[in-house]
Amino acid sequence: MVNEQTLNLLSAAAEWRLISLLLACPRGDWRPQIAALADEVRDEPLRRAAAAMALEASEGLYHTTFGPGGPAAPREVSHREYVVPGQSLAELLAYYEVFAFHSAIDEPPDHVAVEVDFMAYLCVKQAYAVSRGDQEQSDVAADAARRFVDDHLASIAEPLAKSLAGSGIAYLRLAADSLLRRVGPPRYVVPATGSALPVLLPDESSFACDAAIADDRLPGKPSR
Repeated sequence: MVNEQTLNLLSAAAEWRLISLLLACPRGDWRPQIAALADEVRDEPLRRAAAAMALEASEGLYHTTFGPGGPAAPREVSHREYVVPGQSLAELLAYYEVFAFHSAIDEPPDHVAVEVDFMAYLCVKQAYAVSRGDQEQSDVAADAARRFVDDHLASIAEPLAKSLAGSGIAYLRLAADSLLRRVGPPRYVVPATGSALPVLLPDESSFACDAAIADDRLPGKPSR
């Protein structure tokens, strides 16, 4: 028997995965994957997004929206001007390596679709641990998900939703709104601009340490 917690985690994984696909480039078997997931989720805005996708989505529209010069920036690095890009990418790759995550979405590691796909993966990892009665591993995955949202996804969700709010593309707007509902606003205040050089917040030296979760390979993990 699958318990209720496991079912809820698998349901959450399906919703994260659907958001991820909706924000990815429509290529290959993208459409049937979205249609199949839409049949499994209960979230009504996500179901509406999948229905709108069938009428609106195209690879050309995606690149016009998210490509260079487009109205929306899908990569975390575009919304974290006060952090050296290499630092943010290194932290992302550390998360992915620790949990052996390899996204099937062919985008850079800080692309919103890949980061959301990682959240779906963590939900599946947690569901598997719960089904085996392994509370320690379940807690590790849950803590990683919370920290990943705070340290990475929260930087993208709000500005992306604002960028797509007036785009006239219903499926992307609904997908971005669904992401923002789950993630919330940015956790870190972006300092006032005025210099082209990277700016460190007063507590930025501890940022990497805050992201440490489960393994010495994560950035900032105190040495034993």
